[in-house]
Amino acid sequence: MTHLFYQTKSPRPMLDRAEGIYMWDVAGKRYIDGSSGAMVSNIGHSNPAVLDAMRAQMDKSTFGYRLHFQTENSEKLATKTAALAPEGLNKVFFVSGGSEAVESTLKMARQYAMTRGETQRFKVISRYPSYHGCTLGALAITGYAPMTAPFDPMMQRMPKVPAPRAYLDGLDPQDPSTGLHYANMLEAKILEEGPETVLAFIVEPVGGASTGALVPPVGYLKRIREICTQYGVLLIHDEVMTGGGRTGRFFGAEHWDVTPDLISISKGFGGGYVPLGAMIARDDIVEAVMEAGGFIHGFTYAGNPLACAAGCAVLDQIEENDLVGNAERMGEKLAERLHGLMQRYPLIGDVRGKGLLQAFELMADRATKAPLPKHLNAHSRLVDIAYDNGLIIYSRRTRGGTSGDHFLVCPPMIVTEDQLDDLTERLDRSLALYMAEIPEHSGAT
Repeated sequence: MTHLFYQTKSPRPMLDRAEGIYMWDVAGKRYIDGSSGAMVSNIGHSNPAVLDAMRAQMDKSTFGYRLHFQTENSEKLATKTAALAPEGLNKVFFVSGGSEAVESTLKMARQYAMTRGETQRFKVISRYPSYHGCTLGALAITGYAPMTAPFDPMMQRMPKVPAPRAYLDGLDPQDPSTGLHYANMLEAKILEEGPETVLAFIVEPVGGASTGALVPPVGYLKRIREICTQYGVLLIHDEVMTGGGRTGRFFGAEHWDVTPDLISISKGFGGGYVPLGAMIARDDIVEAVMEAGGFIHGFTYAGNPLACAAGCAVLDQIEENDLVGNAERMGEKLAERLHGLMQRYPLIGDVRGKGLLQAFELMADRATKAPLPKHLNAHSRLVDIAYDNGLIIYSRRTRGGTSGDHFLVCPPMIVTEDQLDDLTERLDRSLALYMAEIPEHSGAT
């Protein structure tokens, strides 16, 4: 019996310890953390330098309320974060997680518009499918029906444009016209809604859980930036999952040299050691809001000195061990291995991603892109089989949360090539077992 509950009743073993890319349950079974938890444990588990930094801060203080004290580690982490951010984004606001970081960008954008007398701007356009967090504000811009539908009466839903899923639409993602095709949908939506009412557009540079490591078509993000600038719409990059180096750059958008107005970051930013996230904002946006009376927003644990001590140590480890570079190198090797599995298993209809943010999607037919029948629940069944084989992967329903099955394979950024071989072997075995369970669908083309 347990008094604890989360989202489902799916049983899982009791965790004993974790180190590097591995986790052990109390029975002694070892698992490869092939998803870094929820794409969080970027530098691996139980890093000694991070634990030492946390102990040192614990000996001084574990809490200092942000309105009562400045703290050395919060100032230090803000300086480090601003140095990593695009030019002109030098203001940092700490939070405890991704939903809070996204919520903060929405409120900052709205308050900035009010300082400019643009009080009619309130609509935040996002993509479908997408996921930006579980708070009501973040859910309003999320495009994932199973998570949003129950709460529709409680929130103001925001406009959506299609995510650039070229692989499903039969378009070439390397053709610049494809990127323009999807990006121009944003301009059409702004005009449809009325430019004077549109506050911001929020986008993950590389798709996360809702689209399974979706890489944008060539030219897409640059055109998005142009459109936002043209209509006075703020561009928000949701880098909760991509920020911290996982894609082979510290921020995912660096691959395309695009600068947003606001950034949300979390997950790998704290590396799973403590709840930590941040909003990073353009200097002039923050200055205008502060001069108008201040940012009407905040969280009790924002800028917690213990959390910021851990965050500083995580960033130090990323830099000192060239983990961003390793994510790029090992990401290429992981992608090669996943494409190799695709050649062996007809059920794998697509492999995609950047760096160590990789995913594969199961399909009933590669040619038509038809998903597997919903009743097979492939997104949960393959995860359970892999779990039995000592491998943790992360899944979601691909097509708006109602059908399709994709799996994120995102080991910590410290992973080695030998460890990738072990991971791939376990995934190979799991796919073979799953195909044996559904022989009527194992001949997918």
